[in-house]
Amino acid sequence: MSQATIGPDTQVTLHFAIKLQDGQIIDSNFEAEPATFTFGDGNIPEGFEQALLGLKEGDEAELTIAPERGFGQHNPSNIQVLSRKDFKDMDLEPGLVVSFQEPGGEIPGVVTEFNDERVSVDFNHPLAGKTLLFEVKILSVN
Repeated sequence: MSQATIGPDTQVTLHFAIKLQDGQIIDSNFEAEPATFTFGDGNIPEGFEQALLGLKEGDEAELTIAPERGFGQHNPSNIQVLSRKDFKDMDLEPGLVVSFQEPGGEIPGVVTEFNDERVSVDFNHPLAGKTLLFEVKILSVN
């Protein structure tokens, strides 16, 4: 077993689960192939990466990720009110995810409410503003 610890430029293989504080699992690979990434390569959010610093092969932990270190705080200015005409013949319902074409590519938005004239769309990340539990089992560190 390696005694290398997770830090800049180390390659990490792990099983993980991301959960809400009530225990609801958002994502997990404990029943699948482990994930491998190089620390600092941008493949996982920096706050999750920083929480892993110093862990080593064989370590298991449940780490708390505050909103500002995960997917950010919920930003009210990311809720836009658009014309219902922009949605043509779409069957709208609260919670519907709609893709919008932007100059930099597609961006998803969640319909929060609507009427015959206006549609409110939330462009915040769905996990924005949430404290998350990051459960990890470190399989290797190189």
